[in-house]
Amino acid sequence: MTPTAIAALALTTAATAAGASTYAALSARSQLFGNILVAGSDPSQLALTYDDGPNPSATPHLLELLARHNVCATFFLIGRFVRSEPTLAREIAAAGHVIGNHTMTHPWLAWQSATRIHAELAGCNAALEDTLGAPIRLFRPPHGARRPAVLRIARELGLASVNWNVIATDWDPVDAATILARVEQGVARNERRNRASNILLHDGGDRGLNQPRLPTVEATRLLIESRRSLPTTFVTPEAWL
Repeated sequence: MTPTAIAALALTTAATAAGASTYAALSARSQLFGNILVAGSDPSQLALTYDDGPNPSATPHLLELLARHNVCATFFLIGRFVRSEPTLAREIAAAGHVIGNHTMTHPWLAWQSATRIHAELAGCNAALEDTLGAPIRLFRPPHGARRPAVLRIARELGLASVNWNVIATDWDPVDAATILARVEQGVARNERRNRASNILLHDGGDRGLNQPRLPTVEATRLLIESRRSLPTTFVTPEAWL
């Protein structure tokens, strides 16, 4: 093999490795960096999960809606917002919903040092447990981004890592009908694959409190009402542990 061919092979190998590493870090369903909970095998099961709260401009409306329909959801909360809105965090828990760790400040953990990763997860755990008086069992990495150290540190803190297999991209300005259509498309895809659906939605936003998330609340209402005539069970990711 000529030096040029060797160099080309090395570059191709490096590019392939980099691509695989990026996929493992950012693909929500990838297990290459370690086990991460996505969903179960019963296509009638749907988990409503909400990231980036608590958010005083949207979360109370969402809680009222979920209570009206007797649906239990999962809220992955940002620690700094829990410190700012402890009463709202307690209201989520008092309503019977599952609360998970979504870090203290919402960084891209895949590119952080082990010290920073530990501080983000442990800090959020402390904020949640100080506020709620109960241990936290679930963790969702912001953006789904992780590397082996992220999953290892989560395990050391007693946290099961959770991603998703339906995403609505509802953090962008979009109406409820569009959010619903994206969710329904993802659920239909999972049903064809005989998989449950773990639906990622947002009741808050990492940029600050009072992010505009009422379209997500309305999309949730439309989704719940549209599933009334279908064999649907709303669960939380704990059902798949």
